[in-house]
Amino acid sequence: MLRILFLFLLTISAAHAQDFTWTPGLQRAYADLQKLKVQSAKQLLAAETGQNGIRIFLDDYADMLLLVTSDDDQTFATLSDREDDRLDALKKLDDSSPWQRVLLAEVRLHWAFSKLKFGKELSASWDVIRAYKLLSENQKLFPSFLPTYKSLGTLHIMIGSVPDNYVWVANLLGLHGNIKQGQQELLRAQQDSSFRLEAQLIDLMVRAYVLKFSDRDGQTLQRLISENADNLLLHFFGATIEQKNGHSEQALAYLTKRPTGPAYLPLPVIDNILGDIYLQKSEYSTATAHFRQFLVSYKGQNFLKDSYYKLFLCQWLGPTQIDAQARLLLQKVLTVGRTTVESDKAAQKFAEAYLKKGVSPNQKVLMRARLASDGGFTDSALAYLRPYSDSKFSLTTEKAEYNYRLGRIYQRRNDPDTAIPYLIQALALSEPDQLSFGATAALQLGYIYQQKNDRARARSFFQKALSFKHHEYKNSVDNKARAGLSSL
Repeated sequence: MLRILFLFLLTISAAHAQDFTWTPGLQRAYADLQKLKVQSAKQLLAAETGQNGIRIFLDDYADMLLLVTSDDDQTFATLSDREDDRLDALKKLDDSSPWQRVLLAEVRLHWAFSKLKFGKELSASWDVIRAYKLLSENQKLFPSFLPTYKSLGTLHIMIGSVPDNYVWVANLLGLHGNIKQGQQELLRAQQDSSFRLEAQLIDLMVRAYVLKFSDRDGQTLQRLISENADNLLLHFFGATIEQKNGHSEQALAYLTKRPTGPAYLPLPVIDNILGDIYLQKSEYSTATAHFRQFLVSYKGQNFLKDSYYKLFLCQWLGPTQIDAQARLLLQKVLTVGRTTVESDKAAQKFAEAYLKKGVSPNQKVLMRARLASDGGFTDSALAYLRPYSDSKFSLTTEKAEYNYRLGRIYQRRNDPDTAIPYLIQALALSEPDQLSFGATAALQLGYIYQQKNDRARARSFFQKALSFKHHEYKNSVDNKARAGLSSL
């Protein structure tokens, strides 16, 4: 009788062990998904048998990649019921395994990311909260289980960068964490072979979008991409990270060398990024071709306002400068897409202001300087501004922008002492009307004094950046300022 009972228990244990198994086929499928080779991954997943939680997770991962790269509302409506199906299937598997809660959380985060892309912020927020609670519980139950820390570390960084006036909300919801804790957890997650590459990429994206991206981080990113030459996702995120940090020539190199072909998932947004880079380089006809191609191939609602705004800029700043045709493009900004992402919000704001009041001729000079500086083409940016001085601009907004642009140009040229007076002047001019140039100038001054190890001044400027209440870049500026304060 005891022998039969022992065999029965062994059978149950063996069955449960199969609930979360990384078979060779699933390992290959996950590797392909990370490269955006979704079709080959789906073929590998279809060949797997049994109710394996790893397969359920990877099926969901494939759907998430399709949704966030296409931005197609119809596809989202078709696939959205799968979240509950996948969660129900995972809940039926062995809850004594450290994998169960991790994969439940991963599925919720997949859908949170997807829902944010489609403007479903409230539902996405609840998915994030539930994922956090699952991962926190798993950490307590299995503290040495490394896969927990990839997403838990990311969430702790997000919670740690919440602006002060929203901290009480996070606490009320039971969300606790800070940036330093999250960074340590992401480093710990990189020790795990399953999620190492993903954890490395998340760590670099956090440094680029929440913290301060350093030259050393850029070298790490370059090495990671060179070691994974067939990984389209890495080339894409590498380009977005470098473009975000004012290194558009490096971003262009990553996109030029990216793997292509029918094996990879289409990424229409790459044409939008290429359009941005060529616009920064003042190559207006090439930029126009990329923005047009994006609008033809893209099925979503994000980046439409941004693309028509950029087409306007190509026409407005280009050699022909036919303002009447450019105005028609700007009117299109008001009728297409949505204002979920910051670039679309900025495009909408510019279009409304321009069509209502027009702009002074000086705006073209400032815009050329801004685009060149944003791309890291500081020689061109300085050349645009050298013939001008503060006194040549009549409007306060233009004076503030002129000073901000010069400050950022010198900051990018590693000349912070020259940059400081311009950024301080931009801040002073912006504060009465709460212009975005003041918030971004304060943020950059915080970074400069942080590098100088002047913690008191750095803290003061980060707090000043947070004090600006209404501007189109508030989310990103506040996240970075909050992260800066946490690091002091």
